[in-house]
Amino acid sequence: MDHPFSSHVFIGTSVDGFIARTDGDIEWLVSRGEAAGDYGYDAFAAGIDTVVMGRGTYEAVVAGGWWAYDGKHVAVLSTRLDADADPRITVYRSLEELISGLAERGTKNVYADGGQVIQTFLRAGLIDTITISQVPVLIGSGIPLFGPLTEDISLTHRETKVLGAGMIQTSYEVAR
Repeated sequence: MDHPFSSHVFIGTSVDGFIARTDGDIEWLVSRGEAAGDYGYDAFAAGIDTVVMGRGTYEAVVAGGWWAYDGKHVAVLSTRLDADADPRITVYRSLEELISGLAERGTKNVYADGGQVIQTFLRAGLIDTITISQVPVLIGSGIPLFGPLTEDISLTHRETKVLGAGMIQTSYEVAR
């Protein structure tokens, strides 16, 4: 899909590849993430002008009081969320509408956040880089970072770092 911006994933997972428990709980991630020290999120976020998330991630962020997007355009991809649900966000009903809207805004760098958005962006060929911070815990089941794909997506390894609290962070570029 043709688009004038780059899209980036920066996310934490359990060792077994989950981004949240089945009920959406991420306390296992937040508590350990704080112990990791500087894991590069602030530097990453400084280069981002737009955050795209799905309704589930948006609702979790609001409920958890984790709003950290002031000064950034926040786009929520959802067919169910009311368009005027929150003055801080713009709701887009489809991927095509989202891409068009971001292009019209002059978007340069997108932070794709949340399992469904990341999977949708991957399938559409919209992801350019992926940074995964792996927390040293197995949670057994939950919401997976990656889902079914129609074809392999080749990645080029950029860097792996050992962070505090036993976390490991690996960055990839999506090979085109």
